[in-house]
Amino acid sequence: MTSLRHCLRVVVLLAMTSLCAFGQRTTSTLPGMPAARDTVRKAPLGVIDGLVTDTNLVPLTGAEVTVLRSQVRVRTSENGRFRVLGTPAGAYLLVVRRIGYRPLTDLVEVIPNDTLRLTFALERAPQSLDTVVVTERRQSPRMREFDARRKLGMGEFMTRDDIERRAALEVKDLLRTFRTVNVSPSYTKGPMAEYFALGKRGGGVMQGECAMTVLTDGVQMPKPFDLNLLPPPRDIAGIEVYAGSATVPAQYAALNSGCGVVLVWTRDGFR
Repeated sequence: MTSLRHCLRVVVLLAMTSLCAFGQRTTSTLPGMPAARDTVRKAPLGVIDGLVTDTNLVPLTGAEVTVLRSQVRVRTSENGRFRVLGTPAGAYLLVVRRIGYRPLTDLVEVIPNDTLRLTFALERAPQSLDTVVVTERRQSPRMREFDARRKLGMGEFMTRDDIERRAALEVKDLLRTFRTVNVSPSYTKGPMAEYFALGKRGGGVMQGECAMTVLTDGVQMPKPFDLNLLPPPRDIAGIEVYAGSATVPAQYAALNSGCGVVLVWTRDGFR
């Protein structure tokens, strides 16, 4: 009997040891990862607080604010205000639009643990009634201007249909297909590469690797501009590229366009 009790005790101890070992394996961590019981440090967040008005500074209700490269879409309240909470620190492109007004696009920088305060004044778009019934798809003023410049043949163009055929993952991949653009990476700010559009003529990069001027929905971006900040191709309506100041459209002639100009039109800002 004593021998039997001893054997049972050994079996129980072995079973408990196996359970403990199994539990230790399921909670183990990979090398370099903090243990599960450690507190996970959250990325610093900021807040975007804004006001949308017309050019007479009258608050606009129901204006839509879109943060490109995200799922964020908010509308302004009765006093024209909007607020985006819990935004990771970094640079973002915002599109603000409302029916009857021209859309605006702006590049903003969210500071960690701080509130970014913005004001947008939308210009009223001229309204006109069609005198005839047409069966073609209705075009926005920006789209009509895009098509008019494309017919002149002064630059390189990529339409929405062209973008869909290429099935690229990033806009920088689309820009690589333009003859006059060299997309070049830079690692000066850390391990993550920034990508810039450099002017290219005669099949080679211009002397001094001159950064091209980039505009999104007609708004000039900082120069040089990291192409990673642009929205994905599915959100792009069209792209225009001009190799130098001699071919740049008149409305953009005042820009520093000696190295070339890239015009990116989003589907939101193109309406």
